Amino acid sequence: MSLSRRNFLKGLGASGAAASVIGPSLLVSSSANAAAETEGVWKTSGSHWGAFRARIWAGKVQEIKPLEVDKYPTEMLNGIKGIIYSPSRVRYPMVRLDWLKKHKYSADTRGNNRFVRVTWDEALDLFYRELERVQKDYGPWALHAGQTGWRQTGQMHSCNNHMQRAIGLHGYSVKKVGDYSTGAGQTILPYVLGSTEVYAQGTSWDLILENSNNIIIWASDPVKNLQVGWTCETHESFEYLEKLKQKVANKEIKVISVDPVKNKTQQYLGNDHLYVNPQTDVAFMLGIAHTLYKEKRYDSKFIDLYCLGFKEFTQYLNGESKDKVEKTPEWAAKICGIPADKIREFARMLVDGRTQILFGWCIQRQEHGEQPYWMGAVLAAMIGQIGLPGGGVSYGHHYSGIGVSSTGFGAPGSYPLNIDTGQSPKYTNTDFNGYSSVIPVARWIDCLKEPGKKIQANGKEVTLPAFKMMVVSGNNPWHHHQDRNNMKAAFKNLQTLVTIDFAWTATCRFSDIVLPACTQFERNDIDGYGAYSGRGLVAMHKLVDPLFQSKTDFDIMTELTARWGRDKDYTRGMSEMEWVRKLYNDCKQANAAFNLPEFEEFWQKGFLDFGKGKPWTRHADFREDPEISALGTPSGFIEITSRTIGRYGYEHCQEHPMWFEKSERSHGGPGSKKHPFWLQSCHPDKRLHSQMCESEEFRATYAVQGREPCYINPTDAKAKGIKDGDLVRVFNDRGQLIAGAVVSEHYPPGVIRIEEGAWYGPLNEKVGAIDTYGDPNTLTQDIPSSELAQATSANTCIVDIEKFKGQVPPVTSFGGPIEL
Repeated sequence: MSLSRRNFLKGLGASGAAASVIGPSLLVSSSANAAAETEGVWKTSGSHWGAFRARIWAGKVQEIKPLEVDKYPTEMLNGIKGIIYSPSRVRYPMVRLDWLKKHKYSADTRGNNRFVRVTWDEALDLFYRELERVQKDYGPWALHAGQTGWRQTGQMHSCNNHMQRAIGLHGYSVKKVGDYSTGAGQTILPYVLGSTEVYAQGTSWDLILENSNNIIIWASDPVKNLQVGWTCETHESFEYLEKLKQKVANKEIKVISVDPVKNKTQQYLGNDHLYVNPQTDVAFMLGIAHTLYKEKRYDSKFIDLYCLGFKEFTQYLNGESKDKVEKTPEWAAKICGIPADKIREFARMLVDGRTQILFGWCIQRQEHGEQPYWMGAVLAAMIGQIGLPGGGVSYGHHYSGIGVSSTGFGAPGSYPLNIDTGQSPKYTNTDFNGYSSVIPVARWIDCLKEPGKKIQANGKEVTLPAFKMMVVSGNNPWHHHQDRNNMKAAFKNLQTLVTIDFAWTATCRFSDIVLPACTQFERNDIDGYGAYSGRGLVAMHKLVDPLFQSKTDFDIMTELTARWGRDKDYTRGMSEMEWVRKLYNDCKQANAAFNLPEFEEFWQKGFLDFGKGKPWTRHADFREDPEISALGTPSGFIEITSRTIGRYGYEHCQEHPMWFEKSERSHGGPGSKKHPFWLQSCHPDKRLHSQMCESEEFRATYAVQGREPCYINPTDAKAKGIKDGDLVRVFNDRGQLIAGAVVSEHYPPGVIRIEEGAWYGPLNEKVGAIDTYGDPNTLTQDIPSSELAQATSANTCIVDIEKFKGQVPPVTSFGGPIEL
């Protein structure tokens, strides 16, 4: 089937809701696409939002248009100029006033945003002094240099690598394991399916569209999330979503979105929606499993041949073990809000034809977040279609083009993270004083609050280190962590925080030394085009020189390591462009079959296109021969029951998937009488996490009275006296924020949404101060998913809401520090 982009756009305009679905909120304006070749020169670059060409004139980026091969560009490309020229740029090296002038750590004033401008030499000398002090006075356990995140695109200038390589040449430090995106999922799935799954290539969209009778989009919103990618995003997935939309309209494929809200994907596809009470999916799944088992509709042959531990699970299902409660659809209905007959109907539909289940990531960012992913794998096993084209389960089709067929091209390597073999740091002390050298990523605030505490994590005991100093580069932990007021209190125990970034984030506000990095558009680099498709290779030409006194991470760390005579070890004696050339040539050698041109030709062209790849089915080899192609689980089979996890003896993650009540839950759950609304803080539609929130002109396209939108159901809004466009106060016992109300029927009663990544802007540094812009993590609770993953539980959060009263404070999130 061949569908043109014209037909895709035509389809978007067929619905009155198109403007709120994809339409102008996905595609760059036609004026940008039809930009005339006027004064200046055009350069090529890439970003998380896609590849593009920029017109440079008078030393400034004048215009940006998507790369010609990108047929479905996101409108977020229109925010790139606002990143480069943002009033929130870190312009100069800055040091917190009280930390510098009072010669003490002045924890009580941390976060008051009062800074002093210093020279680069002064700032780097202070940075080096603190590294020396911590290693001499304490040891490696007192330095945490493990917080990493999405960084800017580009393989040479990957800031996480530069920071950790440089720090590694000085001494050892505390590192992290896992990430905030998929912490629970990437921990549980290796026990069940043998790999993390969340970052693995999935069954190709071609095969899903050709073979699936049913597609279950479970707590996932690919139309929203596929606008961005880990490397330079191609947006090729939208070609398949366009085809899927037509198949839904023609009733060729049945698509059901299982979600508390009617998300952007469901609005675009026009598919069926099945409402489920927030955080109760596991109860719903158990009711499905009970139906399949009692009605003998499950694939017993698949279970016998490919799985272990089904008997133990069915004993729990039938109420013969654990809580002695049979998990009937009637039992599930009381929790999940779906009638028992509807649960049975849904279960029967799953085994009526080929069924592909597509999970999102938000569902595992909750208390007991391991359970829905584990239970999803159990359902897929009972259906018996794992390893068949268009069947089974996926945990990543909403991410970075997973499901787009791969060409087999291997992207360039990155700047080396670790110091070279045979080298040793200046300080060789590896004594962590009884503390753990690696911590679960979401437990670093616990280290500041309860150093020395012993916790369980993935089968091991972790002793939380008492670190005194942190180094953060191109990462914003004051965005991705939970419970801002808890963080404020914990930060009083931190002596020094050094942050390297190009924008004055909340992390900068709470830092002691802030170093201005340049943006990715102010340096030369190289990046793969398509994280999973291997579609091409992008030359990231420097568009303009670094603004103000900003420098590349490469230059910053070169100057830092020179202070202890290791700059030559750090750079290997090569310049920026020599490194870019090396990464290209190494890539050329590793991909000999692609016959890449010489570097000069590639750099001049700016882009190499390798076309489309070949379709592939996930787990097909395992299904073909489970002994030769065994899974990576302890047994090599799908482990419905994990004896390994069972031996850990954890209370909140036991030997098979189970229903656990949450510490707080709306719709009749714990705490709902006081705080009746579930706060959904999912990935944003107009940003990449917190990236691009500082882009002022673009932010103005979605902000409400200059605040982050808060989406609310019309019935709830009326009951609270809230009208569309009003400012509201959202609050619970952990904090309070101001946001702008957007009244929408896409959200059910009892559910509100504030998208994560909104920049935190406290009225002042005091614990309990109201957030002036609308960061949902002001309200979320900082508790682990379980003893297994110790992952974030951001979506286990209930709140109340009211129309804002009194004098409205100004937004304090943007614009930089108070310079003294």
